[in-house]
Amino acid sequence: MALQQSLQLKLQQKLSPQQIQLMKLLQVPTSSLEERVKEELQENPALELSEEGHEEGGAEDILEMSDAPAEEASEAEEAEEDYGDIDISEYVQDPDEDGDYRLRDDNYPEMEEGRSLPIRVESSFHDSLLEQLGMLELDERQQRIAEQVVGSMDEDGYLRRETASIVDDLAFRQNIEASADEVEAIIQMIQGFDPAGIAARNLQECLLLQLWRRLAGRSDRSLSDAIGMLERYFEEFTKKHYERIQRSMGLSDLAIKEAVAQVLKLNPKPGGHVGTGTEGTYMIPDFFVYNTSGKPEVTLNAQNAPDLRVSEGFREMLRDYDKGNKKDKRQREAVMFIKQKIDAAKWFIDAIRQRQQTLLLTMEAIVGHQQEFFLTGEDTSLRPMILKDISLATGLDISTVSRVANSKFVQTEFGTYRLKYFFSESLSTDSGEEVSTREVKRILSDMVEAENKRKPLSDERLTELLKEKGYNIARRTVAKYREQQNIPVARLRKEL
Repeated sequence: MALQQSLQLKLQQKLSPQQIQLMKLLQVPTSSLEERVKEELQENPALELSEEGHEEGGAEDILEMSDAPAEEASEAEEAEEDYGDIDISEYVQDPDEDGDYRLRDDNYPEMEEGRSLPIRVESSFHDSLLEQLGMLELDERQQRIAEQVVGSMDEDGYLRRETASIVDDLAFRQNIEASADEVEAIIQMIQGFDPAGIAARNLQECLLLQLWRRLAGRSDRSLSDAIGMLERYFEEFTKKHYERIQRSMGLSDLAIKEAVAQVLKLNPKPGGHVGTGTEGTYMIPDFFVYNTSGKPEVTLNAQNAPDLRVSEGFREMLRDYDKGNKKDKRQREAVMFIKQKIDAAKWFIDAIRQRQQTLLLTMEAIVGHQQEFFLTGEDTSLRPMILKDISLATGLDISTVSRVANSKFVQTEFGTYRLKYFFSESLSTDSGEEVSTREVKRILSDMVEAENKRKPLSDERLTELLKEKGYNIARRTVAKYREQQNIPVARLRKEL
């Protein structure tokens, strides 16, 4: 058997730690970015917010190290010759001159020279509640209890902690001895804030809070029936046992329908509900798009742009080292440590900047592709658009576009939307016209909304009706589109 030699050319791309860090940052939504930045600030003393001075200790303590462990000292002696003369010139220059620490990569294009990042400030759901607290005349004790209650609420607006647990939190964290009745009174006060339904302990209480708010000062039989139904027959209501409820409450066919309709208008997640375009949402958007003289304008949420810098204290310690004559191995060890921390700080700052640029670049491409929608808010104006379209428009990798689209929100004049909402594939009608699957889903939704609820349309019948309109779609595809819109199967849509 003869042996043969051959040459093979193999391309392999490996991501640097900095590029991996950037990809992870791209996936972080605005609501979580602040926490991510705080973690980095705690881990790296060479990184700080611009409005803050460097923390005490830090580089000064490092340079003054005198008692290193024996093992570390031994390792330092072995590596002493590797240090040589440490060049720190690039580390002690003015921060504005730092230009060599960009994470330049074809997958993350640089912004045009001199271009500023448009940003906008937005209040979160919890910020809104604290603002409403500020409008009340509370003493310091009540204010702190109220802030503890607000801080205990989750992103959906629910108060998941028991009153007794909040009492314990106040005792251990705030040093406030409060009674359960006192905390409960504050909770009831906060339940009067907007949006209606917040600070509820469960779904039943959340819905009742909204109904009571609507009924206040009014005489409305359907609202009263809805309240009675949820107070006494909530479990039956969740299981859609409407006939049983109707018999127990002695309601007519019309009365039970009106009572159920009142409940279906309510918001089960008053704190963080985001639909395809929900007005009045408290979800923190990553972008804002508004019509400016007939042109959609994109801005970033200001929370995406933390003002970070490399600690001037760390730079100063290196300058002092550079000027001094005593440069033993311990000092050199400290200097190497400081250089590593400064490098890490610069990498993180540049990753944050690249994140801002990538987010803005992606959103501008989406708006460019869906410009008519952002001007009119009409779902029918949405064009077919896939990840590849935005990848080609921006020069970004498809995986990068996906990371941005899967975890971000945009606030428009017509509501707040997930970026994924604007992506849809296309299909052809009988006439060969290319339409967005979004349009087909809208037609499907309209059919379900207009159906006779006593005899809901089956997936087979919906498929037939769509074919009559020129959309040749398989039944399994209709079922998929229905499920994607959270539309139940026909038997669960049946009403009295």
